[in-house]
Amino acid sequence: MWIKDLLADAFRNLRIPQAELSPGINVLYGDNAQGKTNFLEAVYFCALGRPLRGENYKELIPIGTQAAHVRAVFNGGSEFTVDAYIQQQGSKCVKSLSVDRVPVKNTRELFGKVPVVSFSPEDLRLIKAGPAERRRFMDIEVCQLSPVYYRDLREYYRALRQRNHLLKQLQKDKSEIESLSVWDEQLVRYGLRIMKTRNAFVARISELADGIHSEITQGKEALTLEYKPDIAASPSNERELPTPAFYGAVLDKYRQRDITLGSTSAGIHRDDVSFAVKGISARSFGSQGQQRTAALSVKLAEIELMKGRTYTSPILLLDDVFSELDGQRQQFLLTQIKDVQTLLTCTGLEDVLSKVKSEHRIIRIRNGEIIQ
Repeated sequence: MWIKDLLADAFRNLRIPQAELSPGINVLYGDNAQGKTNFLEAVYFCALGRPLRGENYKELIPIGTQAAHVRAVFNGGSEFTVDAYIQQQGSKCVKSLSVDRVPVKNTRELFGKVPVVSFSPEDLRLIKAGPAERRRFMDIEVCQLSPVYYRDLREYYRALRQRNHLLKQLQKDKSEIESLSVWDEQLVRYGLRIMKTRNAFVARISELADGIHSEITQGKEALTLEYKPDIAASPSNERELPTPAFYGAVLDKYRQRDITLGSTSAGIHRDDVSFAVKGISARSFGSQGQQRTAALSVKLAEIELMKGRTYTSPILLLDDVFSELDGQRQQFLLTQIKDVQTLLTCTGLEDVLSKVKSEHRIIRIRNGEIIQ
């Protein structure tokens, strides 16, 4: 899979009538705050129908304009075009997507059509960040591999919002307390499906990442990822998934506390993933170098997993990652992505080009425009 052309009209600061891209490495360079990351986000938005940074569509439209448009021509054996529009409608922003001019009714229809992996300095801090970042890492990846997972996730969070709303009402009036069981059933049903999928995903990513990590460290270190469900069936085995009855019992146990807090205390929305290097917690005791190597290994494992599941190479978006990696890791990264279309942003062109030996294209961006 690769992107051939990109048009961006008033998407953040971008005004690009056409950008032709190489199926190899595309180096986007320029000073800071010129639009390089916005270029990557435009590709990401066409691939997944969501922003690369945050969730606020309004931020995608420049001040003083009412609409943004991105068009991308992809080639996955045959060509197809994705159009993405974001329009200001009163106080809200509305997005609309189409593939070859056929409207996309639900974002999940895009998942898997254009597999994409993004890698930024924030991802290098995946291990040090809080659990929310690791849940996001799982969800974005798995949604691309399974539209069913996306549906389950959407239904779970819909039920969670409704349950939390009811919990706040019960603080004043407990006459509707029995209604909680309706939302508990929804949380259990979709929560268990999500847990099963997350568990399998983390196990496979761990296997792939360990092989890559061993190669980077020349066999000196082993990397292990482990899924940490918030509701585990056994304290002695945190990976053992609960039964529906056990999951429901946990929700019952915390019911009064949930009413007091006005929010749901337990569930998949509090899950986590642990990283261990040589059996020791990378988050608590790993050096910065070990943490970055682990994060790099996981990102490269994502690429391998996508290749195996979708039978095509994903598009790789590298946002200023070279500035955060040492020479050894930079070179290793480049050797691993020879058959993957890559869009790479940087401020120092010469340093990057000294390491890129494969087919590549250079694109200079200034004030949201491509400078020939």
